[in-house]
Amino acid sequence: MNSAAVMAHPHKLSAGYYLHALTQETRYEFLSRLRLRAFSLSTIGFPVMFYLFFGLTNSHGNIAAYLIATYSCFGMIAACLFGIGVSVSQERMQGWLDLKLASPMPRWTYLTAKIASCAAFAMIIVTILLVLGILFGGVHITAMQILALYGVTLAGAVPFSAMGVLIALLVPPNAAPAIINLIYLPMSFASGLWVPIRYLPHWMQHFAPVMPAYHYGQLALAIFGFAQPGAASQHWSALTGFTCLMLGGAWWIFARSEARA
Repeated sequence: MNSAAVMAHPHKLSAGYYLHALTQETRYEFLSRLRLRAFSLSTIGFPVMFYLFFGLTNSHGNIAAYLIATYSCFGMIAACLFGIGVSVSQERMQGWLDLKLASPMPRWTYLTAKIASCAAFAMIIVTILLVLGILFGGVHITAMQILALYGVTLAGAVPFSAMGVLIALLVPPNAAPAIINLIYLPMSFASGLWVPIRYLPHWMQHFAPVMPAYHYGQLALAIFGFAQPGAASQHWSALTGFTCLMLGGAWWIFARSEARA
């Protein structure tokens, strides 16, 4: 279907058309990220490397299980912030974003494809961590726990992709990687994704619930029974509120930018 036919008969755009556009855009986005070694090797390599150093060097199965949950979250956060925060920022500078928005492709497929691509990288990380933990870390895990871990990890794609979009609209492309590192590394540590919350300084333990990564990690840790006392609904509500805040800020900045253009 050419663009003239689409404009003449907009009612002919079916669900299959949109699904095909999303599938193709997601495929190209994933392959693009995979071929970019600076992204693919670091995004997958860092959580796996940390798990090899800290998860498998301890003979206690609980530590290995704890770190499977937290490093899965850590991997998703990194994939979203770098896969969206850095790439969207660079594509804005290069004019690629303007070209995408001006093309016949549905606008929503651009961001949705990036989120799906980041989620795919996170699923690779979770799978590798599970294999290492079960085979070499003495982790005993049920099929339901595995499915729950995949589900919770996937859920994190939404709030942290929203965070990545806001960062992409705020920071210059050359500064984006450094700024993201300054945000997500301290946030991950202070949220208990590297070491259990109880081992952190007391002031940091009280500050942790302010950060979205804490609530995300607690949902994953609850699968293995390691979460801090509290209802899961509180963590879901915190992540929902954070997502709305990030998306609201991103929409406001993007609308102002388009109005000026």
